[in-house]
Amino acid sequence: MTNAQWRPLPPDLVELQLGQIDLLLAMYPDEIVLEASSQQLLDTLRNGNDLAGAIKSTPNVPVIFDLPIDVAAAEPPIQKILRLDLSVPFVFESEEEPQDPPNIRVRIQQPSWMNNLATSRLSSAIPKGEDLLGIIEHIKEAAAQYLIDSKKKLEENEDAIAETGPLVRVWFYFPSISTRSKRDDFINYAPSYRLTGFLYAGKPGLLCVEGNSQSIDDYMKFIKTESWGDIPAHHKKVSERHREKCEQRVFPNMTEITDTVGERRGQRANRGDMKAIEEWLIERGMGDAFTKVLM
Repeated sequence: MTNAQWRPLPPDLVELQLGQIDLLLAMYPDEIVLEASSQQLLDTLRNGNDLAGAIKSTPNVPVIFDLPIDVAAAEPPIQKILRLDLSVPFVFESEEEPQDPPNIRVRIQQPSWMNNLATSRLSSAIPKGEDLLGIIEHIKEAAAQYLIDSKKKLEENEDAIAETGPLVRVWFYFPSISTRSKRDDFINYAPSYRLTGFLYAGKPGLLCVEGNSQSIDDYMKFIKTESWGDIPAHHKKVSERHREKCEQRVFPNMTEITDTVGERRGQRANRGDMKAIEEWLIERGMGDAFTKVLM
């Protein structure tokens, strides 16, 4: 929408839009974040001053909403935050003045506890034509159900996965891995498969996983189909470089070491410090793995 196309809403619809924001502020006083420019614009609109001038550069007022997602029935209870970007329009672009205020647009920011594919599905399921409170309630219920389903899947995996096979350590090589959400999924989903190890992101990237072979294979299959579900097949570049039996685990959990080992290089600080990685592995008695995996 360009400035030439839109016109300010009539005063009665401006009041309705302000009323929706005020209702949210009353219901969620600690969860709503208004930038100084947004607050100033809202104050101007409430005072009825020069409506056209007030919204000339900002026809849609942005509101940040940290929606609390609570699953009290879970044991222990689950409490998460889902950030929503709200865009409240105070203009219209049709020939005739509208009878109702335009819909407030809602965009979901991907949280660390939800993968990209699940976030996209949640966003695409936002009901059309629903009022704002109805949309918020829908998102809240859907996100809570996602947490319940994720916890159930985790428990099922923990029951199904047993350390019956020999313990192995598998090394994977990435030409490049940088996307934060993809990296987080490697860490967040490993416990449900009873896996430990580390991820080193960048160009190149390295993933070491300890557990039984079937668990590791299932884990990588899940990552490729779920976490990477929105990535074209030819971009899913990862190769298994080495698989070895081991007597015991070296790593107590799954962690990312990207920012703690060596120095980042390159224009975007995404070039890994392979010498530092080699030394780090030698300290842990796995210096031979560096040659097998990266040389």
